[in-house]
Amino acid sequence: RKSSLLVAKVHAEIADLIQPGVTTLELDARAEEFIRDFGGVPAFKGYNGFPNTLCMSPDSQVVHGIPNNDPLEEGTILSVDCGVLMNDFYGDSAYTYAVGEITQEKQHLLDVTKESLIKGIEQAVVGNRIGDISYAIQQHAEANHYGVVRELVGHGVGTQLHESPEVPNYGKRGRGPKLQNGLVIAIEPMINMGVKQIR
Repeated sequence: RKSSLLVAKVHAEIADLIQPGVTTLELDARAEEFIRDFGGVPAFKGYNGFPNTLCMSPDSQVVHGIPNNDPLEEGTILSVDCGVLMNDFYGDSAYTYAVGEITQEKQHLLDVTKESLIKGIEQAVVGNRIGDISYAIQQHAEANHYGVVRELVGHGVGTQLHESPEVPNYGKRGRGPKLQNGLVIAIEPMINMGVKQIR
């Protein structure tokens, strides 16, 4: 709980700073300082060689973008993924932000993705299966004519950053591992405006 609450506080801190002209490296530096001030450790920094605290993925980058010195431009949507290690446990959460004013088309993508997340969370109850979450996300996204990314999935979180079970954003009801009391998962809808394929 403590690590995840700190992740949420990082998002609140960063949200106020996201605007045209700011660089993702500036946001990244503030996030690292904030995490360390609260006694946490940035979970992504050094993970498989990743060089920064936050994954910052603008527009067509789905996830795992590396912060840089390019100023953010008006109308961009920016996925910010943050992980924290605290008290030997990991917290992990991403959110996609609007940089200034965005198009109605992009806003609709953000709205449907958030609705997909909520529908997935509603299925995350003891006794259900992973496939119930996956199915709920996929149905809502595809009903709105968006592509659901297949290669990247949500996952368990605990004493490791990525644990079993995998939590795909597509699937069939009643399939996959049963959800048990005490399990912590990152439900991560990754939805494309267009096709599901990525490279």
